Amino acid sequence: MTISIGAHVEQTDPVAEAQARGASLVQFFLGDPQGYKGPEVRYAGGAAALRSAAEEAGIDLYVHAPYIINVATTNNRIRIPSRKLLQQHMDAATEIGAKGLIVHGGHVNKGDDPAKGFDNWRKAVEATHCTIPMLLENTAGGDNAMARRLDRIEGVWEAISRAEGHEQVGFCLDTCHAWAGGIPLTEAVERVHAITGRIDLVHANDSRDAFDSGADRHTNFGQGQLDPDEFASVVRDAGAPVVCETPGGPEEHRADFDWLRGRL
Repeated sequence: MTISIGAHVEQTDPVAEAQARGASLVQFFLGDPQGYKGPEVRYAGGAAALRSAAEEAGIDLYVHAPYIINVATTNNRIRIPSRKLLQQHMDAATEIGAKGLIVHGGHVNKGDDPAKGFDNWRKAVEATHCTIPMLLENTAGGDNAMARRLDRIEGVWEAISRAEGHEQVGFCLDTCHAWAGGIPLTEAVERVHAITGRIDLVHANDSRDAFDSGADRHTNFGQGQLDPDEFASVVRDAGAPVVCETPGGPEEHRADFDWLRGRL
């Protein structure tokens, strides 16, 4: 089977980064992943030039939204700026012709009813003009996380599916996050499919830490704690494009691609 494999890269020239890796897709941030300062396109010719360069080269672009976005929280001072930032990144990702915008599930505060977080996700989807798919990603840690455990993912998804515009929301399955978050790899694809009906993207990452550790530390393929066969079967069964978010540059990423293809 042929699965498109690429990597998370530096944002200045994603097309050159893809070509250096022999990849047909890349993922990157637009601006600062830890700041509220809105997206910026660092590509020399701006958004339109990046879009046409990627189209010409036959490379699919994916944008990862800032980590600080938390649309689930009951804290207005975080939730409202998060929604604004989400829309800004949606607009910027659309402008460069991205295939999807990946967003973490966020969390509620200790003592909050998770149902409030689920409903805040529904409201966020209704408040966001989704011009490209918004891909909800499972996360590794946190007892109050919205997308770590399967029951919480189910709660979020059920709420989202009642939102107007929910057809534009998809799912990104991260292998390191699943493992570290306590979802057995042998059942991850089947269980997520049962909840969401879709997996639009796979973040393929080995994990430096133990099962259900809650630690989000990626490592290169075959160097972490994931069973190689289970890891490869997640990618195979998901049948979606793959982004490696592993350490290193073109050489290390090519080695990861080869490792994975050898097992698919």
